[in-house]
Amino acid sequence: MREAYRRIGAALFLFQAAAAYAQVRPDALAEYRKGNYETAVVICKEEIAANPSNLESHVVICWSLIRLGRYEEVRAYALAGRNISRYDIRIIEILGEVNYYQGRNAESLQFFQEYINLAPEGGRLDVVYYFLGEIYIRLGRFRHADIALSTAVHYMPGNAAWWVRLAYARENAGDLQEAARAYEQALALNARLSDARRGLDRTLRSLGNR
Repeated sequence: MREAYRRIGAALFLFQAAAAYAQVRPDALAEYRKGNYETAVVICKEEIAANPSNLESHVVICWSLIRLGRYEEVRAYALAGRNISRYDIRIIEILGEVNYYQGRNAESLQFFQEYINLAPEGGRLDVVYYFLGEIYIRLGRFRHADIALSTAVHYMPGNAAWWVRLAYARENAGDLQEAARAYEQALALNARLSDARRGLDRTLRSLGNR
């Protein structure tokens, strides 16, 4: 009987210890959401060392490293995450972003298009289309940029900065009337945007000279 009680007591101790550990165990995602990116990175590295197949840790460390501007590290962890789960849309979007930041336009386009194909209702569609628009601006493909950025502001109509970029794409595509409308929308959202004010003035002068 005493042996049975000892076993029960030992089991209860282990259960309580595990519960206590679960309560105090560091949460990388919580640290990321609080803006503690370095702390999130440290936690994720420990989790990955303990379990290299932990996809969630790969995702959160990539998000944190992007915030810290450490793109080579992002790329390494994202590619490792892709080996764990080939079609995880979070990893695919991360690879699109990090390639964008590193100037790899073709690779970035490939990953963003893959994201759209896999997740036509994905939660990051607005950001994906914004990045697509910026890449097309880099490449001088302004009508493609117009389409991508128009889609981005469809999903995020309150983003004044994106309206400025849409207006800029339209201006460079020669669609001055629509460019002026987009600059006006940006200013309606944020009257202090100097880029929008200068762009609108420039576009209106060009229209007046026609």
